[in-house]
Amino acid sequence: MPHTVRSVAAVAVTLVVIVAALAWQQPEAAPPPRSVAPPAPLPVAHAGPQYWKGNLHTHSLWSDGDDFPEMIADWYKRNGYHFLALTDHNTLSEGDKWVSADANANRGRALKNYTARFGERWVETREKAGKREVRLKPLSEFRSLLEEPGKFLLIQAEEITHSYAKRPIHINGINLRDVVKPLDGKDAVETITINMRQVSDQRKKSGRAMIAFLNHPNFGWGVRAEELLLSEELKYFEVFNGHPGVRNYGDAQHASTERVWDIALALRLGKHQLPMVYGLATDDSHAYHEWGAGKTNPGRGWIMVNAPHPTADSIVKGIESGDFHASTGVRLKSVSRVGNQFRVEVQADPGVKYRIQFIATQKGADLSSKEQLDKDGKPLPVTNIYSDEIGKVVGEAEGPSASYGITGQELYVRAKVISSKPHPNPYAKGDVEVAWTKPIVP
Repeated sequence: MPHTVRSVAAVAVTLVVIVAALAWQQPEAAPPPRSVAPPAPLPVAHAGPQYWKGNLHTHSLWSDGDDFPEMIADWYKRNGYHFLALTDHNTLSEGDKWVSADANANRGRALKNYTARFGERWVETREKAGKREVRLKPLSEFRSLLEEPGKFLLIQAEEITHSYAKRPIHINGINLRDVVKPLDGKDAVETITINMRQVSDQRKKSGRAMIAFLNHPNFGWGVRAEELLLSEELKYFEVFNGHPGVRNYGDAQHASTERVWDIALALRLGKHQLPMVYGLATDDSHAYHEWGAGKTNPGRGWIMVNAPHPTADSIVKGIESGDFHASTGVRLKSVSRVGNQFRVEVQADPGVKYRIQFIATQKGADLSSKEQLDKDGKPLPVTNIYSDEIGKVVGEAEGPSASYGITGQELYVRAKVISSKPHPNPYAKGDVEVAWTKPIVP
């Protein structure tokens, strides 16, 4: 064997011996690691219930409002609201709908602002029969553009718009799944009842939380106190509506909506053994381009709902529990009852004065009434005249907090907070900001 070959072979043998020795010295290989369980999920952030601000009566170009629903929702979001229900007449914001792009000056202004806010790629227009049209986006398309979990929510809703004997009877259905077609009743009470029942029936079938409430009883003097108090289905109504065509304050012959509320509460609780009715404040907004008293603008009335989260179910359930108050500007820090003490505390603004009234009807109050008559002695189609014992101020205090000691002799007690602060865009000239609590039953 040549010397070179022998050398290479020797080196190879040496390497084999060294590797074997090293291998003998190494510890046994570690077993494969066991599978590791994933870390436990972190809890969802939860700060407890808080008040959420929202409007439950709003109109857009889907019916007789004068702006696009995205623009309206954007206004409410930018102005500190947490939820908004779009309640167009007898329709939901769904399906394919095109409207004239140049119907009037406001429409042209609306389209210009809409394009500037959301961009030309978002806005859809077409030419039809020589006229320009713009497509209304359904809620399913635009809600993701504006909603923010925990901050802002859009709720599908409808104003179920009907009448009895030419008297307007309008009902808002909140968190609907399907559109509700209004049904006729034999009188005003039945018309209210069967249309509210349509919402409750849809709730049962769909499994989603829904409520219905009666809108503006004084619009066209549509619903009298006697009719409001006799519908067993009725649980909520608008004690304040920001539409200037709604006569919230009544007149010489017609009761104000607050007076209607007290009559309904007194007779439902004291005579008919029916549950109480809660009062809501809403905008009923239609006009978003021209602002001022006499215009149907947003920002006039809303509710503050105490709920754990701003979700549709949570908001509806908060309203159902009665854990809310209505406002045109006054912010309440708390409304509570501890023992026999009914306490209201205002989140006071600097330099603003507050007057807190406790309003009640006592057990044993005169609940009888008499008809109002015209000059010929014939009954007028208006709310009857009732005793001043109904809806009487039983306690009043100046300042940002007050308590009322419940005696147990009240059919109910509710509170109203009146501030000295003028409303920035009032329903009527001279209005100041106020708030209404829910009634409390001893």
